[in-house]
Amino acid sequence: MSDIFENDIDKMTEEDLSALEDQDVQENAEPSTENYVYPDNMFRLKLEYSCEGVYAVSPENMELHGGDYVIIPTKYGKDYARVMGPVTHPIGIQPDDIIAIERKANDSDIQRARELKAKEADAFKVFQEKVAIHKLDMKLITTHYLLEEQKVLFFFSAEKRVDFRELVKDLVSVFKMRIELRQIGVRDEPRITGGVGICGRPYCCHAISDKLKPVSIRMAKEQNLSLNSMKISGQCGRLLCCLSYEYDWYTEAKKQLPSEGIKLFYDGTHFRVTEVNPLTGQVQMSGEDGRLITVNANRFLNHEGRWKLK
Repeated sequence: MSDIFENDIDKMTEEDLSALEDQDVQENAEPSTENYVYPDNMFRLKLEYSCEGVYAVSPENMELHGGDYVIIPTKYGKDYARVMGPVTHPIGIQPDDIIAIERKANDSDIQRARELKAKEADAFKVFQEKVAIHKLDMKLITTHYLLEEQKVLFFFSAEKRVDFRELVKDLVSVFKMRIELRQIGVRDEPRITGGVGICGRPYCCHAISDKLKPVSIRMAKEQNLSLNSMKISGQCGRLLCCLSYEYDWYTEAKKQLPSEGIKLFYDGTHFRVTEVNPLTGQVQMSGEDGRLITVNANRFLNHEGRWKLK
């Protein structure tokens, strides 16, 4: 890593920085879909209450457009979802992730969804009041009524596991329907609530994709980023999502460039590569004679494992 980045490293150790990583990072753990043929009538849907992306196939002769609403099975029960658009080139989607759309939402469904949405604000307040009474250390993130089932979902965050059995009994006595509490992770909260990141754009997890692979410190190092925790972590306190989906590009780009630290002979003296910038395609070298030069990457040639300058 170049001097300019070394000067920017904060006082956190490798062990401290590892706390920013996602747990159980496993690369290439998913089965290959190379030979799988995805259905032609596949759409990307969105569960608006949780900002989760869903991939589904539509029945034959069902015409769908972006902005339409459909009824689908979810892990919590039947609910409605918004159609984002057709999917022609899915990436990282497993066959088991694809569900079937049951039907298109009608006017009655849309009206009922609006009525339930209005009730969620009241349910939010009731939940907070009951949590205070039971003196539980938990933060409610969002509330949602399922469209086609008598069930209300409460998503909350907490630093540790919470025994909410008595709370559930209390809530059932108020709402007179099935209650489900779900403790979500630190990355889930900003995905649901949304916000603006340090880049000035909406959070990746909220606006781009909710199915990013786990992020590791190695990804930040591969991109020659500052290992300052304030600069590489997001609102959730974990590593920035963008490190994940930019990592593959950096990895491939660096294969075409010399690595930092290698030495080569050029213009009558020995040089050492001190910095490689895949984005600009510039390579900085320091010579034994004190010269510091910047060379365009396309001038480098790898011949039988050895780098040379053209």
